[in-house]
Amino acid sequence: MSRPARFARDRSGNAAIIFAIAALPILGVIGMSLDYTLAGRREAQLKAIADAAALMTTSPAGMALTSTAARTSAVTMFNAQAALVGGAAVAAPNISVTDTTAANGAVTRVTTVPFTGTSKNNFATLLNMKTMPLGGRSSVSSSTAPNIDFYLLLDTSPSMGIAATQAGIDKMVANTQQQGGCAFACHETNPTAGDVAGNPGGEDNYALARQLNVALRIDLVQQATSNLIQTASSTEASNKAVYRVATYTFDQSFQTITNLTANLAQAQNDTGNIQMLKVYSNGCLTANNCNNDTDTQFDQAMANSAYIPNPGKGTNAQGDTPQEVLFIVTDGVIDEQYPNYGSTDMTTNGRTITTIGHQYDYCTPLKNRGVRIAILYTTYNPLPTNGFYNQYVAPFQPNIPTALQNCASAGLFFQVNTGGDINAAMQALFVRAVGTAHLTQ
Repeated sequence: MSRPARFARDRSGNAAIIFAIAALPILGVIGMSLDYTLAGRREAQLKAIADAAALMTTSPAGMALTSTAARTSAVTMFNAQAALVGGAAVAAPNISVTDTTAANGAVTRVTTVPFTGTSKNNFATLLNMKTMPLGGRSSVSSSTAPNIDFYLLLDTSPSMGIAATQAGIDKMVANTQQQGGCAFACHETNPTAGDVAGNPGGEDNYALARQLNVALRIDLVQQATSNLIQTASSTEASNKAVYRVATYTFDQSFQTITNLTANLAQAQNDTGNIQMLKVYSNGCLTANNCNNDTDTQFDQAMANSAYIPNPGKGTNAQGDTPQEVLFIVTDGVIDEQYPNYGSTDMTTNGRTITTIGHQYDYCTPLKNRGVRIAILYTTYNPLPTNGFYNQYVAPFQPNIPTALQNCASAGLFFQVNTGGDINAAMQALFVRAVGTAHLTQ
């Protein structure tokens, strides 16, 4: 048999031939797997960089920047980091940073970082494919709570010396029958005989209330104010905002308890100085200064509201300022010396007793400037056993809540009745005033 014939009939080399033929696709599959794995790793690296770029725009430092500046920073950061991913060619990202400001000043930022590119293949010739496509996106949304200045204006006039509960009112009336049944814990350093008739040792009704363990409305306001500032401190931390507090009181004059401060611990400590007005005797502040008991000078207090500046949006952007909230706690009745009031007001010897805002509207100009007004109305309940109430307050008492609602900003009026939880009411009103959103990622 000739040599060519023997070679044609020989089957001993089949395995090598089959292997040689199969090796090419096997190598292709292996190469594709390796290149695909590399592309996946590179894409994951780019996704992590996109996440970091998006989160950078919503960090505290990023939120302090305008959306344009934040986008520029994110683009710079992404490009710098993407260039370090070996084997990847990435197109310039079309990053979007959009800010939306809510009515309460909270700023919501939505950032989207899409990316596209290619991953270089190591087996490009074998696969006849030089690159694999890369792509992905990262999106983050964050809301920042506004920075707010709170100005607490608290009524400390004698009417806040009423017992805080109906049981307390009944106890005071029962123990002052020789005075005609008085529910008010009048605080007098030199009370006249009629004012303290029947009181042990001739003490004033304020001391009597203390002896009877009767909690007064001013006591609850003082404690609730302290708790409110503590809540502001904890809310400030959770919201990553900055709150400042100023505390003032008004009775026969306007007093400063704490000037505007970010030291909330000090402001809380200062609430111990919130006290009901102490007078010399009925109708007199001192022995030589008698004012006919015109001891609720609300208009004077509101006339001092120029200390509240025009509010900003409360963001951390350069040049922006905090929002401003005036927080008023009152029973809604003024008692002032204004002889030019109208004849419809309750007047006695030049003394005018009426609802807040009846003659002078200090609330609308403040609201027009963007200041929000929150009002907690400690209800002035009827006192039918009190002759003065029946003659001078009862005729307009039903109009008090309407007058206060007209003064308050929309949604920021709250009423608490005698016996109600003033602390809970102040907390609820504070939550409404803050009205913030939280970080979401």
